[in-house]
Amino acid sequence: MAVVKENQEFRVLSAIGIILVVAGHLGYNLFDIGGLFPYYSFHVFIFLFVSGYFYKREAEDQIVNYILKKCRTLLLPYFLWNIFYGIAAALLHHAGFSIGSDLSLKTLFLSPFLDGHQFIYNFPAWFVPVLFMIEVINVLMRKILSLLRLDKEWLIFGFCLLAGVLTVWLAIGGHVWGWHKLPGRLLFMLPGFQMGRIYREKLEIYDRVEDGPYFFLVMGVQLLITIFCAGLAFSAVWVTSFANGPLIPYITIITGIAFWLRIAKIISRIPYICRKMVSIGRNTYAIMMHHVACFMLVKGFFYLLSIGTLFCAEFDAELFFSEINFVYLPGGAEAGKWVYLLAGIGIPLVLSGVWVWVRRQLRMWLS
Repeated sequence: MAVVKENQEFRVLSAIGIILVVAGHLGYNLFDIGGLFPYYSFHVFIFLFVSGYFYKREAEDQIVNYILKKCRTLLLPYFLWNIFYGIAAALLHHAGFSIGSDLSLKTLFLSPFLDGHQFIYNFPAWFVPVLFMIEVINVLMRKILSLLRLDKEWLIFGFCLLAGVLTVWLAIGGHVWGWHKLPGRLLFMLPGFQMGRIYREKLEIYDRVEDGPYFFLVMGVQLLITIFCAGLAFSAVWVTSFANGPLIPYITIITGIAFWLRIAKIISRIPYICRKMVSIGRNTYAIMMHHVACFMLVKGFFYLLSIGTLFCAEFDAELFFSEINFVYLPGGAEAGKWVYLLAGIGIPLVLSGVWVWVRRQLRMWLS
């Protein structure tokens, strides 16, 4: 059997995406290039773009197996961790924390598809059920279109983009709310998946422009958008905060992905940095699922210092027990966010490494 070579460039792009997500949940704008590329104008769509890029047409010939595989790789670990965080939230309620909803069948099995913020400690993983649904919609849509002989990439992309633009237009008018959030979220995000498809099938072959002209073009377009638009950030999960009409969000998604895709290309040429980023890119699921909980561990450490020592005397215990977005910075130094960033990425990497080692030992013991 031929060994499939790992696409390091897209592993690095995935790593960049998850770093931006973790930094975004800290309110740490260290990587937004001086405000030119706000995280919330594109970063979630990096993962849709990568997923679309790796979609294979063969899935349409084995749809049931494809969906079962997605259930195993996406939904099964998600729900196992959801149960874990649900139990953790319930125990922490007894310890004085007010973060997260109570355990129920709804919060365990329905809320993940509605909003994904049920237990809060794992809220960034709201993306996992959404990605699953988009993957299913994509393969079913493509199967139907293939039967009608309409499975043309540009046609599919244009149809999905039109649906997304109309969704943003409706959201701006206040019509995407309540039960409309779920279909609105899917329609808004579906073009991101198709961007990955259209790039691989139609555009990648032309992505040969030298770095200088490439960055001049992408950053020039982004600069014009930034100057003439009211604000580029939006909320993908809530389908809100669109300040510039229905087209600008998709333009910023394209420019943001284009910028960081080229950065990923450059990093993939630097062996040492590439290896480190690839390691992060292989573990985006774990980092997405656990980094907020890792933030809580860091805050818990500072809390213990505040009650047991003379350090961290200004720690706000009330916010710690009630507000997931509370970030304590020793001495008020913004650089303290590096501690959270490294913990949010590093701890899941260590845990993933331990899990791989345990599985390897079990296989050796059972063989």
